[in-house]
Parts: sequence; C-alpha cells; structure tokens
Amino acid sequence: MNNEKEKNEIDERILEFLSAHTNLTLAVSDNDHPYCANCFYAYAKKKNLLIFKSSPETNHIVIALRNDKVAGIIIPDKLDKTRIQGIQFTGKISKAKGDDLATAKNSYYKKYPFAIAFSGELWVIELNFIKFTDNKLGFGKKLEWKKITEE
Repeated sequence: MNNEKEKNEIDERILEFLSAHTNLTLAVSDNDHPYCANCFYAYAKKKNLLIFKSSPETNHIVIALRNDKVAGIIIPDKLDKTRIQGIQFTGKISKAKGDDLATAKNSYYKKYPFAIAFSGELWVIELNFIKFTDNKLGFGKKLEWKKITEE
C-alpha cells in the first residue's frame, strides 16, 4: 500500500476535479423510493465536504432526512465525449451546523455569492467513498478513495 492510502489522503487529481466543477447529481432513497436531484455545489477540501443549498421541503431533502446515506455523481460542466471523466461518490448528508455551517457558508457563498439572495438552507455531504474515472490517465483508469473509519 502506498503512503497516500496509508495516510488516507485523497489523490490531488480528485481534489482538482471536485474543486473545478459546479453541479452534482444527488441520489437518495427511502422505502424503495429512489429520487435524484441536481444541485450546484462547492467543495470544502479541509473537511472533505460537498456543500449545496436546498429547501427542506424539496423531495430530495425530505427523503434524505429519513435516510442520510446518499450517493451521487459529478461530471464536467462541459462534457467532452472523447475524454470520459467523472466522480461517483457515497456519503452521509446533514444540515450544515456548528463548524460545518461556518465552513459551508464560506465555501458555498465564495463560489456562488448570488445564492445569498435565495431561500434555502445549506447542506453538507460528508464523503466516505470517491471513485474518479479519468480517461486522460488511460482508458478506464479509475482512482479510488475510501474513508478510514475507526471501530
């Protein structure tokens, strides 16, 4: 195992991709009722959080509040069909509060200052798995990261 994986560090290429793009597709499910939503997001590198703004009454938030385990994808804002790139992720969603709220406000409103004027609350996804496909690294090349959990 290389040193990066031993330290549980995320490959810099994944971090660059997460920081560079704007839209994620969030997948939620509860009682055999799956649902997806597209959200503008910001990435907070220090806390490894995806941050988005949404109303608590939306279908995806109502479902996520019943089942906080979520999945999703992030693809480039401008898709190049000859160079497949994208992130698949899993994580745990929650309403931003405490330290995470300060981080969320700073990250999200820095990227989307106009969003301050819109209603909604900030939500965070604590990532626990990331798979990055990047054909620029070789056809079908994938980089993976998994959160190490203490038991």
